[in-house]
Amino acid sequence: MSIKVLAVGDVCGEPGLDFLDKRLKAYRKENNIDFVVVNGENANVVGITPRQADQIFRAGADVITLGNHTWTRTELRPYLDERRKILRPANFGPQCPGRGIAAYSMPFGDVCVLNLMGRFTLDTNTDNPFVIADGYMEEIKEKIILVDFHAEGTSEKRAMGYLLDGRVSAVWGTHTHVQTSDATLLPKGTGYITDLGMTGAAESVLGIDPEQSIGKFMGDPPQRYASAKGPAKLEGCLFEIDPETGRCRKAEAVRLT
Repeated sequence: MSIKVLAVGDVCGEPGLDFLDKRLKAYRKENNIDFVVVNGENANVVGITPRQADQIFRAGADVITLGNHTWTRTELRPYLDERRKILRPANFGPQCPGRGIAAYSMPFGDVCVLNLMGRFTLDTNTDNPFVIADGYMEEIKEKIILVDFHAEGTSEKRAMGYLLDGRVSAVWGTHTHVQTSDATLLPKGTGYITDLGMTGAAESVLGIDPEQSIGKFMGDPPQRYASAKGPAKLEGCLFEIDPETGRCRKAEAVRLT
């Protein structure tokens, strides 16, 4: 028997939220998926509100992970303390609200989810994610361990995958919104993909209106990002995991349109 885990790439704005509402539960049922982790840090385009987090849970997520926009919406801070199923990166300072790692009891057994954030070009005051991840490996008792590494650099994500190979069930990257073609099993049995992609408007620049993004690169004055319009997509990765050993048997990229 294998446990099926679906990791869903960054939900971006109303198009992403609406698509998740319409498609996730049916896809989960059709494919007998046991556990779903959704990165929700762009649900408000920049950041996420408690209402949007609740919407993602209703759509079929078991756990929500976040990233560099965690603190954009101040109303989220008490929500992070109140809800165990939403995680912010574990390498934020310990005085920050919420938690970056948690274990969840499921019918098939316990699952540990760890959310980390990279440091390359993100300009954030965080602890070293590699040191944090390595330290947690001595403490985690669950066999099924899932890691969302929210990072910019492909090299940083690949290095994290190899650091944790054979020690966790799956490592996936988020943040860059472009799905990579390297879904694979690493040599010691960890499922891996450098970036899940995103859930949002298909004809966009990372979920943003193309004209606005072009204007930014042309030198237009800064303005609040606006979601692109039109048909949406969901991108992610499906991992099949042995519940006895925690090793991944298969990793396959997912794209729904």
